Amino acid sequence: MRETPAHALSAAERARILEVANEPRFAEMPPARIVPKLADEGVYLASESTFSRILRAAGQTHHRGRAKTPRPTRPPTTHVATAPRQVWCWDMTYLPAEVTGRWFYLYLILDLYSRKVVGTTVADTDDSDHATHLARRTALAEGIHGLRDKPVLHGDNGATLKATTVLSMLHWLGVKPSYSRPRVSDDNAFVESLFRTAKYRPEFPKRGFADLESARTWAATFVHWYNHDHAHSGIRYVSPAERHAGEDVAILAARHALYHEAKERHPRRWRGRPATGRRARWSP
Repeated sequence: MRETPAHALSAAERARILEVANEPRFAEMPPARIVPKLADEGVYLASESTFSRILRAAGQTHHRGRAKTPRPTRPPTTHVATAPRQVWCWDMTYLPAEVTGRWFYLYLILDLYSRKVVGTTVADTDDSDHATHLARRTALAEGIHGLRDKPVLHGDNGATLKATTVLSMLHWLGVKPSYSRPRVSDDNAFVESLFRTAKYRPEFPKRGFADLESARTWAATFVHWYNHDHAHSGIRYVSPAERHAGEDVAILAARHALYHEAKERHPRRWRGRPATGRRARWSP
């Protein structure tokens, strides 16, 4: 029988990991999100891989919830943002109503750097006026009138987002329009990914929305969750709002320090790995 290594987790430590992973607040989270959440509370129990191994041994690694398994996406090649308010992405998606054949329309603007939803509206028609008003309202809310370099607003080639009234408003705001390349279906991948996340949330009604007000209420609730509570894998598992406000630097530094402390307590468990871990590199 193989001897248990001296640096292996104790039975109590393994039980503690299972206990934490089964807390209601972590019911829908994989280890990759549980570990950073704990780190932000000043708690380090084990790495993501150790969490996964213990959950697998307990038969708790099967896929849960309505969300599909994430698919890898390639990085954008059209625009690159190094700070908030440099590049925005926008699009429109259909929200089903309870009445077959009827739809509501969700218009949304996403900041490419922070992944924060900076503007959204839900309407009962697909009309360029809704896009025009959303662009103006978002520009005012984000204070771009005081910026020397105005943001680029990237969207697909849909008629609504390329309408004359929309282009006139963008010109008046100083926002530079950009559109997906012909025959390139994933040029606006970040917004498409966000829509996918939204429609597989447990709160999304399977039978559609009863009316426009219920669709708007759902959208407002989702955007608040996404901006403030969602630990985004594309931005080191901080929330988009934290990244947008520049708070991620301090958060990542605190995680880095916590990992170093954990390594000093049990250096043999790290096997020469850097204190930032193999999967999570806590640097902006």
